[in-house]
Amino acid sequence: MMVPDPDLPHVRPAAATGSSLTGRRVLRVLLAGCLIAIVGWFLWLYGQIHFYATHDEARPADAIAVFGAAEYDGRPSPVLRARLDHALVLYREHLAPLVITLGGGGGQRDSEGGVGHDYLLAHEVPENQIIAETQSTNTEESAARLGAIARENHLNRILAVSDGTHLFRIRALCASLGLDVLTSPRAEVRPLSAWDAAQRLMHEMFSYTLWRLKMH
Repeated sequence: MMVPDPDLPHVRPAAATGSSLTGRRVLRVLLAGCLIAIVGWFLWLYGQIHFYATHDEARPADAIAVFGAAEYDGRPSPVLRARLDHALVLYREHLAPLVITLGGGGGQRDSEGGVGHDYLLAHEVPENQIIAETQSTNTEESAARLGAIARENHLNRILAVSDGTHLFRIRALCASLGLDVLTSPRAEVRPLSAWDAAQRLMHEMFSYTLWRLKMH
């Protein structure tokens, strides 16, 4: 048996070396492609969210839908009040004869939809022109219940009211249910800090992305 001379350099087979280099190059290309796709996706998503946050599509519809936000012991939070006040402006401009308030209470006595109903009633919207949805616990459920209300009441076009950054996801959810939805962003109660604005944006980006992944 021949014993390798320790003084001779070890030579790696050329085929194995070439295969290893090719594999690393392919991996780098794949990783770069994935990174570009992810960055491209979030840039596109940012553009969509920004567009609907800054464009008001308000025009005549069959109903105005106010997506819920927090309520405190039967009183609307500042965010919910701002959404309801914006809906009141649209209603008083005669853009729709009906207002739908959305949102449950998470097992509490009051609900976002119920508080919204009472707030509109106190601001002279007739009882028969308000529908309160009080069971949904998130935006996806609110959109689904809005779809059921629209079908039951033969509503063809809905004018959705919420925070600006929320509207692209609302529109997408409603469109997936066959609803014809216009969007109208409410005014900000106070100027947002850069941190608050970034948090809202990231929440919407990841929520929309997770919903799209779930759809597939």
